[in-house]
Parts: sequence; C-alpha cells; structure tokens
Amino acid sequence: MAAVLSSAYDLHMKVEEIKPDVILIQTDSPSRDTLENMAAMDREMPRPVVVFANDSDSKTIRRAMKAGVSAYVVDGLEPKRIKPVIDVALARFEEHQELRRSRDEARQKLSERISVNRAKGILMKLRGIDEDAAYHTLRKLAMERGKTIAAVSEDFIATARLLG
Repeated sequence: MAAVLSSAYDLHMKVEEIKPDVILIQTDSPSRDTLENMAAMDREMPRPVVVFANDSDSKTIRRAMKAGVSAYVVDGLEPKRIKPVIDVALARFEEHQELRRSRDEARQKLSERISVNRAKGILMKLRGIDEDAAYHTLRKLAMERGKTIAAVSEDFIATARLLG
C-alpha cells in the first residue's frame, strides 16, 4: 500500500493507520516540523525512513539522521536507485534497532543490579549480616514469591522507604 502526503503534519497518524514497511520522503529539504514528526514517530513506532532531498547541507543531514532517517539521498529520486537505497536503509534500520535493544537491555540489567545492591545494603545494615548472606536472603525471598531478585529488591527498597 502506498500513500502520498502533502505534508508531514499527519505523518504519525498515517503511519499508524497504514503500518508501512518503509517510509519514502521526497523533499527539497526536510523542514523542522518534518524532522520533529519523524523523531516522534521513531520513538513510538520506528520504521526505516528514506529521504530523497536536494539539500546537501551537512547540518540538515545530521538532524535528519538524529530524527531516525535510515538513508538520506541527495539529488532527488531516481527509479533505478530506489531498490538498492531501500535495501541499505533496511539493513541500517535493523542494525540500529539491534543496538537500541542491546542498549535498553544493558540499562535494564544495570538498573536491576543497582536495586539488588541497594537492597543488600539495607539488609546488611538492618540485620548486621555480610553481603553474601544478604544476597542469599533476597534470593530465598525471590524463590518463595516466584519473582526475580530484582523485583524482590525493588519491593524491599520501597518497603524500607515506607518504614524508614
């Protein structure tokens, strides 16, 4: 399915409605509004975006890439170039999505580790036990409740805040 939009004003709504595999944009130069709409869309429902533009300004290209553009092609749209450009955009998009997943996973693990360490610290202080005993206490509690150690740690920290 294809759709032609006269502006980027309803880009988000159209992408949500159509759910395209790839978004192609032909413009002289992507406007600030277009880039803001693409950035919002990239956060909420990322898609590979290819911009065919006449503007070769490096600042514009950088802003477009930061907004989630997978490929920025200068000197317009030529039919014979579309397929290879889309292939490159898809590959770049997939790689970028994998990097995002890895980053988010690393952030989550770090957050969980911080919670476990905080909970261990609270237990060590309250019970006068060492780090290993505090970890085993959290682990036992997690197994009893059928939760992860991180989830039990978060619960424990929240309870300690209420009581402390």
